[in-house]
Amino acid sequence: MAGGVDSEEHYFPPGESLARRVHGERAVGLLYGQRALLIGALEPLTYTGTMLSTWSGNRPFERLARTAKIQETVFLGTRAEADEALAKVRRLHEKVKGELPEAAGPFPAGTPYSAFDPELMLWTLAVIADSGREMYETLVRPLDPEEREALWRDYVRFGELFGLPPGEVPATHVEFKAWFDGRLAAPDLQTTEHGLEMAPLVAFRQPVPAPARGNIAFQNHIIKGTLPERVRRIFGIRWSAAHEAGFRAVAAASRATHDRFPYRMRRGRNDVFFDVVTEQERRRGGTVTPKLSARPS
Repeated sequence: MAGGVDSEEHYFPPGESLARRVHGERAVGLLYGQRALLIGALEPLTYTGTMLSTWSGNRPFERLARTAKIQETVFLGTRAEADEALAKVRRLHEKVKGELPEAAGPFPAGTPYSAFDPELMLWTLAVIADSGREMYETLVRPLDPEEREALWRDYVRFGELFGLPPGEVPATHVEFKAWFDGRLAAPDLQTTEHGLEMAPLVAFRQPVPAPARGNIAFQNHIIKGTLPERVRRIFGIRWSAAHEAGFRAVAAASRATHDRFPYRMRRGRNDVFFDVVTEQERRRGGTVTPKLSARPS
């Protein structure tokens, strides 16, 4: 339907957009955010600035669910729905600015941060883009080089919608992959003490009803298996040959059986699942989280 009504009504049109294909998979939508959160926490300035400015207190899962819903709305919703969500994000991002009250990793106290800093925005986009693609290829099917390039172009568009200038972004997926691999190998890749506690807590300990806890353990194994080895080491995530073998078997089974599941089970938004996590967190009175030093009152 290239150039048709859907192209006008959606930023990522059905039948055209690789990002819509990737993020329309429920399994991808449920898991890529936790992976992105873990890797994203390894950029101390972005992580600390965001935490200082948008601290969610004892409701971190509610914040994660809200972010996930916004991203699904942009990828899968109409332009009108996406524009409404983007306007809310812009208002929130206007508050994400200031100076570090104390050192965060290699960044000394007084280092300025802003949600509109192109370098920090690129890092945020990078962990989303790499995690979305990685989850899709792990659980659904590999993408060929042309599809990876088309998907990257969609992610560049996604970044633009949030205010990231396209000139600040690698032009191709090949260039992006080289840049991102370089960042993951850089000696300054690290996190803060708060990030070491907070990121794994939110990634792996989602509050769900008792019958669903086995599913969470299964999902966590997939998330851990898709993480770069260095990221697992930084967070102290145990990963043995047996863990790797189990992960590979699960991934292969998921790809082999993917098309056997009903379409409505495989594809669509995950609002219901996000709402379950939010409600469970509220019912238990919130989530005990590590204290954020120098948090504004």
